[in-house]
Amino acid sequence: MKSIFLALALVSLGAHAAEDTGTSPCDAVENDQQTLECATYSKNTAEQLLKENFDALLDRVKTQYANDKAQLADITGKLQTAQQLWTKSRDADCAIAPLPAKPGSKAFTIDQYDCIASKSDERSEFLESIAQE
Repeated sequence: MKSIFLALALVSLGAHAAEDTGTSPCDAVENDQQTLECATYSKNTAEQLLKENFDALLDRVKTQYANDKAQLADITGKLQTAQQLWTKSRDADCAIAPLPAKPGSKAFTIDQYDCIASKSDERSEFLESIAQE
């Protein structure tokens, strides 16, 4: 049952991520190898979007605080620290989320990548909401 839910979640994530390219390895997932390829694609796509949204946030802050270098440095430092701590927390959570699947197995990797993609998508949305004028 968990595999079916996971496959549906990955297909959904992959379809969302593939809107720009038109195709994705998440199209017509039929076996474990394809599910792993979809999970990898979804994780990589979500992490790229996360990086882009963090960079966009830094750009917004630079624009908003361009006239106050001290405050800009303080806020930028806080954002970078928060992002680093969040990444460590995400990775720690996603290292245990796949249990009881055996580390190194396809099932473990699929569950771990799904966790990373999901948490990264949530964080991306949060970052997009900060420092909006």
